[in-house]
Amino acid sequence: MDSEIMNNECYKQLRDMLADSHTPEELDVVDRAFLLANEAHKDQRRISGDPYICHPIEVAKVLVRLGMDSQSVAAALLHDTVEDTDITLDMIKADFGEDIAFLVDGVTKLGKVPLSTKEEIQAENIRKMLLAMSRDIRVIIIKLADRLHNMRTLGVMRPQKIRDISLETLEIYAPIAHRLGIRAIKEELEDLAIRNLDPVAYKDIEDSIKKKGPSSTEFLDKIKSKIKDRVTAIVPNANISGRIKSVHGIYRKMYMQNKNFDEIYDIFAVRVIVDSVTDCYNVLGVVHDMYKPIIGRFKDYISTPKPNMYQSLHTTVIGTEGIPFEVQIRTWEMHHTAEYGVAAHWKYKLGISDNGKFEEKLTWVRQLLESQKESESVEDIIQTIKSDLVPDDVLVYTPKGDIITLPAGSTVIDFAYAIHSAVGNRMQGAKVDGRIVPIDYKVNTGEIVDIITSSNPNKGPSRDWLKIVRTSEARTKIRSWFKKERREENIAEGKAEIEREFRRNFIRLSEEELQQFLLKIAVRQHFATVDDFYAAIGYGGIVLIKLMPRIKDEYNKQFKPEETKLPIVTDPKKVSRSKEGVIVEGIDNCLIKFSRCCHPLPGDPIVGFITRGHGVSIHTQSCTNVPKPISSASEPERWINARWDESVKSDFRSTLDIYCLDRVGMLADISSVLANMHVMIYDIAIRNTKDGRNQLSVTITVNGVEHLNSVTAKIGKVNGVLGVERSGI
Repeated sequence: MDSEIMNNECYKQLRDMLADSHTPEELDVVDRAFLLANEAHKDQRRISGDPYICHPIEVAKVLVRLGMDSQSVAAALLHDTVEDTDITLDMIKADFGEDIAFLVDGVTKLGKVPLSTKEEIQAENIRKMLLAMSRDIRVIIIKLADRLHNMRTLGVMRPQKIRDISLETLEIYAPIAHRLGIRAIKEELEDLAIRNLDPVAYKDIEDSIKKKGPSSTEFLDKIKSKIKDRVTAIVPNANISGRIKSVHGIYRKMYMQNKNFDEIYDIFAVRVIVDSVTDCYNVLGVVHDMYKPIIGRFKDYISTPKPNMYQSLHTTVIGTEGIPFEVQIRTWEMHHTAEYGVAAHWKYKLGISDNGKFEEKLTWVRQLLESQKESESVEDIIQTIKSDLVPDDVLVYTPKGDIITLPAGSTVIDFAYAIHSAVGNRMQGAKVDGRIVPIDYKVNTGEIVDIITSSNPNKGPSRDWLKIVRTSEARTKIRSWFKKERREENIAEGKAEIEREFRRNFIRLSEEELQQFLLKIAVRQHFATVDDFYAAIGYGGIVLIKLMPRIKDEYNKQFKPEETKLPIVTDPKKVSRSKEGVIVEGIDNCLIKFSRCCHPLPGDPIVGFITRGHGVSIHTQSCTNVPKPISSASEPERWINARWDESVKSDFRSTLDIYCLDRVGMLADISSVLANMHVMIYDIAIRNTKDGRNQLSVTITVNGVEHLNSVTAKIGKVNGVLGVERSGI
């Protein structure tokens, strides 16, 4: 065996894990992948200081525990080489073949792409990953393993970076793991994310679980023993185990459903695994004979599986001690699928054909991609994943008894479009369990929904439905109808919206200038004509309000008069000392003002910018409006050195962006913290974020960076606060 392999303790552990389950030929592929990755990453280290090669090895270990094949393991070892080293995809293709090269490419982020926002880049990377995933599901399994190890080692990063990655994990990667049925990865991702986003609540739940520590173990052991004594008399081979609910699972019920810890009935669960479906129902009868079931807490996921392939019987019962607990009953095959989801096809050598059933189980990937074809906004894919892959689903029946699975919160309109586009387009009402309901009625599991359609073939949806529907499928089909059937109406609607927004933003152009200006904007948005651009705005394919900042910048560049440029002369011997406590080098007796984009504070490294007619504007060196490096600026001579005077004693305004849960009393708690610290509040603005939480922007007075950091730390300890950022930095 190669000396590099023998000398790398981390890889030796991986090799030992592979030894019994892989052939010599498969091990050779994995060894060669390690040797190439080890050489490519040899001079690289992670932020923690560990050799970089440890990361791909740990990712590969996660895949081995899932039972993935040698190609997946090799791709995991190579997954960062194309992105972070001189290794190219062609080199991997030549050495390892098309399949491994495809897996590596699917996990690799996009290179230099002409996108202007972090959300656009994120969306395009996810779109690329989903496209690869639709061809080979192993792409996303490798990506989930990669994200899991990154989440385990986030502690060395900046606090805001930790929160950003954790939020993305909770909103995108954990739901994908859930839909793929990989329970172990889903639950660990959720727990790690919530520990970073809401550490106070996480610790409260952890402490509550620990308080039940010995007693909970004794309780579960006692229950398992009782059930085993009764069940094994009927089903001899039954396997019985117990578990305590994950922290995130408890968190969702406590903070999303506003329940106390003691009100959660499934903190404790007993799992019974048997050989056949008949045995499952026999065990259920025994359990209900032993304990009193709680009405409304029985779910049969065997006859009606979840969309992620999960099958099991769930019942919640009351123990003799008066403590409720859940009992899950399933076969071994169901258990393998519940634990490993799609990965079970490799772990248990089930193959990937499965008489076409495997492909059916992944149709949601193609539906997700299909829903994006009608969307001109690349950012929509983020919202699609957040809305369509939520952990909770509702199972609703058609009058004929067919089951339609929808995300929780879906309306009868979503149900209509899930049946067929024509049903949704001609819908004029709905009945739920025989009674007429409003058009925005949210369906619940077990309800029978009957869509009332119009006999008029020209009947179409209402634009207002776009504000009501929950699923991207319904939204896409509504937009598609307006795009095809109402072009002239869309153009008129889009033109009117452009005129309103232009008036609001003081954009005034002659008709000829307007057409030329809009044509440039349209071409940038991939439209051939201005009318196509108008139409896209009209049917909702383009969200104009998101585009307006860029349109306004373009207008200012093209039509705002250029100021006369005068030579700027500075004398390095001169300094300007302001009453606000800033010293500017090179200019004597100049007006100094603080920029509003970053609100510099004493303690911040600062830099000055010579404005035309308004003195020197002071920015923090980290401000987004400061070119990096300054020598790359169009007029670098206008940027000059500045520093704080040691004797500065003024108070300064600064704005904090506080990301928090939407709960009663949140604003009062934050205001109380600021009042106790004798901090003056000048302004508060509140807005709802896309994920249903709140962002509070609070403008306060502080005397410097240290004071601000102290305030930030105090606010961060308020229950329900997920993160605090200084605005503009």
